[in-house]
Amino acid sequence: MTATAATAPVARAGGSRQFAGTGVLLRFALRRDRVMIPVWAAVNALMVLSMPNALKGLYATPAERAGLLHQVSGNTSLRAMVGPVFDDSLGALTAWRVGVYAGALAAVMSLLVVVRHTRDEEESGRQEMVSSGMVGRRAPLTAALLAAAVANAALALVVTAGLAGQGAAGALALGLGIAGVGMVFATMAAIVAQLTESARLARGLTAAVLGAAFVLRAAGDSASADGSSVLTWLSPLGWLEELRAFAAERWWVLLLVAAATALQGWAAYELAGRRDVGMSFLPTRPGPAEGRLGTAGALAWRLQRGGVAGWSLGFFLAGVVYGGMTDGAAKLVGDNERAREIFQRMGGQSGLTDAFLAAMVGMLGLIAALYVVSSVLRLSAEETSGRAEPVLAGAVGRLRWAAGHLVIAFAGSVLIMLLAGLGFAVGYGRQVGPVLGACLVQVSAVWVIGGIAVFLYGLLPRGAVAAWGVAGAALLIGWIGPALGVPQPVLDLSPFGHLPRLPGGAMDWTPVGVLLALAAALVAGGLAGLRRRDLTT
Repeated sequence: MTATAATAPVARAGGSRQFAGTGVLLRFALRRDRVMIPVWAAVNALMVLSMPNALKGLYATPAERAGLLHQVSGNTSLRAMVGPVFDDSLGALTAWRVGVYAGALAAVMSLLVVVRHTRDEEESGRQEMVSSGMVGRRAPLTAALLAAAVANAALALVVTAGLAGQGAAGALALGLGIAGVGMVFATMAAIVAQLTESARLARGLTAAVLGAAFVLRAAGDSASADGSSVLTWLSPLGWLEELRAFAAERWWVLLLVAAATALQGWAAYELAGRRDVGMSFLPTRPGPAEGRLGTAGALAWRLQRGGVAGWSLGFFLAGVVYGGMTDGAAKLVGDNERAREIFQRMGGQSGLTDAFLAAMVGMLGLIAALYVVSSVLRLSAEETSGRAEPVLAGAVGRLRWAAGHLVIAFAGSVLIMLLAGLGFAVGYGRQVGPVLGACLVQVSAVWVIGGIAVFLYGLLPRGAVAAWGVAGAALLIGWIGPALGVPQPVLDLSPFGHLPRLPGGAMDWTPVGVLLALAAALVAGGLAGLRRRDLTT
């Protein structure tokens, strides 16, 4: 019996029976995400809530904050990166500095939740089994969207409560704006999940839409200092800026967010009601009659090449943007000793330009850790989905199968950091060799994070997802730690805290060698565990 036939009585019943079982599915979704959602929300909220104190240390007086506003208005590169600033209060500066990024993180969290509980379930075959019972046709999609709504509501509540001291109205506006952006991309992911047969493609396409939204906002903000550009208004991330939290809030902008969410949700429900479970409106093209992949490594490359291409392009463009901002960094910091101290904590005690370059290179290294974790955990996805079993049933050993993915993960991290260095060379135009070297030095710390992911997958496959927490903690320490003035021992908890600060600083091969040896040991331990444990079948 097909899923369509099994659910036909429920579908014909119409009305509320199409949502039968939503409550049970929602509880199950929240149980499955009981770690992922709190971690994402906590990291995002901590990033936002830590910013007022950091900004107060940087710009203690109203005169200094007014000077910052004036400098940002005339700096197109900085506006493209973080948007325009509309007021010189600490609340408004917080919304300016982290609002767009908090909205983007909420969007990523939301699309992951929705795709996981819709297309992932169908691709694995579990949804067909669930739908054979008394479950309405639209219940799974509703449960997924409600799970995303719970996550975004929790984030909005924490942000609003934490920033209420800066102004209750502004805190509420920023919290609702961040959650609203999350729901816009949750419903966008719900549409894409109906169009594609692959959960990986659904995540990739929705992430591409998010990237396009960021580019539109950046282009609009660089062209206009007051946020009036049409390009800004075409981006949901631009709507978050236009809400102007803590700066004479424009509450009516939330109507755009609500309308977009409702319209996309309606479209997702319409599409969900017009297809069979497991099918899509854009079916995957059939492969050639005769297979052309002769090795496990070739299969791994076929599976991961799209991700490598996307990360490579993103890092190159990020390098171009950061490189273009380098000359303006010194002008923006000016005589602000606190800002200079933060850059030096992140990038070393060299001149301000070198410290800025080192800080930006370090940031890209931290983000590259997310790439290596996602690439390594592709092994876990292949195993739990059952796709690894037929590969390993042939003349392919476990280590050979794993090696194909691990080569792409670790070599891919080298590639994206190298392309980031080339992007810096294009954007900045000077210090090409030193910047390329600085980017490649980051690889040793990135490999340690990747080694932890391999170790967890090999020995504790159910806990492999904790590698995301390790990468997120490293990102949090490296990004927010210097601004908060946390002690050096805390910064040293991250492998990135031990790297030489390049360019500008002295090269020290000892920590690089130690990190590489640690990464090799972690990978070896993980592969040893993989050889000895049972696989999910």
